[in-house]
Amino acid sequence: MALDPTAREANFKDSIKKYFVETLKDIENLNLSFDKSLSTPYLQGVSVNKWVIINWGHFLRGTLSEATINILPCVRQDNEGFQLAQLSDKILGYLTDTSATHGMKTITFYRSYPNQVWTVLGGLMVWDIIESGTLEASDETKYKIITVRFKFASKI
Repeated sequence: MALDPTAREANFKDSIKKYFVETLKDIENLNLSFDKSLSTPYLQGVSVNKWVIINWGHFLRGTLSEATINILPCVRQDNEGFQLAQLSDKILGYLTDTSATHGMKTITFYRSYPNQVWTVLGGLMVWDIIESGTLEASDETKYKIITVRFKFASKI
């Protein structure tokens, strides 16, 4: 028996990637990486001083599934942390929705396919956001960890 599309982790990841590529990369023109490391994105001939890393947390299937991601806004050459604060605010703006009753964004949940048009399954509701204080790596990169928990209906 096949797993229902609403319970597939691949559909969750593809939907999250699509959302952040369309917003942070395409609209905000930020360098975006889906990786575990804190390393600077490698762009030949370009000095990168600001980028965003998204990595995957837990994925719990159920009738009300739950998943987390960690978003790491990263900056260099930011002595007072002002650029980091601006970058964090920009990211949080894409996770909140002041017109929604609960104040959080609902991201479109897609059934992804490699060679055909994706279909809408529902929504991935931002349930809560936990933001760390400013951290600093050994190479003087300043960053934060923004943990985002999503909840969404699934058929199990």
